[in-house]
Amino acid sequence: MPDSPPPIRVLICEDQALVRAGYVTIFSAQSDMEVVGEAADGRSAVEAARRLRPDVIVMDIRMPVVDGIEATRQLAGPDATVPAKILVVTTFNVDEYVYEALRAGASGFLLKDAPPAELVNGVRTIARGEALLAPAVTRTLIGHYAEHLRPADRSRSAREDLVRALTRRELEVLEQIAAGLSNAEIAVKLSIASETVKTYVSRILMKLHLRDRVQAVVLAYRVGLVSGTD
Repeated sequence: MPDSPPPIRVLICEDQALVRAGYVTIFSAQSDMEVVGEAADGRSAVEAARRLRPDVIVMDIRMPVVDGIEATRQLAGPDATVPAKILVVTTFNVDEYVYEALRAGASGFLLKDAPPAELVNGVRTIARGEALLAPAVTRTLIGHYAEHLRPADRSRSAREDLVRALTRRELEVLEQIAAGLSNAEIAVKLSIASETVKTYVSRILMKLHLRDRVQAVVLAYRVGLVSGTD
């Protein structure tokens, strides 16, 4: 009988003690997970992550000392030697900085009121090396904050470079990814097989030198390929 895979090692970074305790209870109850540490501020989160090397970091955005965005940038940004896998868990009505956290290198996000099963599935998804973009949340969040998601580097040349790099079909797939559609939804919308969509997504990431689906969404908005008013 094959040996069971090692548990997913989770680091929880959350300044509210009750919320943090809730996460510990949820993840510790899973047979395939182990909570290896906790942090109540961003600086401690960075230090704990570098010391413990967890498989997945569950990161709040609004934390004292160093916020979750900067902590994410230090652990998963372009200067990180081995980028950490980070799941941002945020309060939608308060945090207007999820987009910046994704740009900083987060692998995905969920809302704090997500049911425990969704949180657990989110950690497993990111541990597998996949990005977590809940389609409905993506559509709502990007649409709601569209006017705030227009950084200075949104330029015609950047968009033209992206258009030149991709085929017409790949651009169509990227637009649907940025709209928050899952592979299955894209397959239906474009009348192609789900496996074909998966292939297109892989090609898009490879051609654009992107780590995951989250970065593809960020890039599409950054260069103006899509916008919240489309």
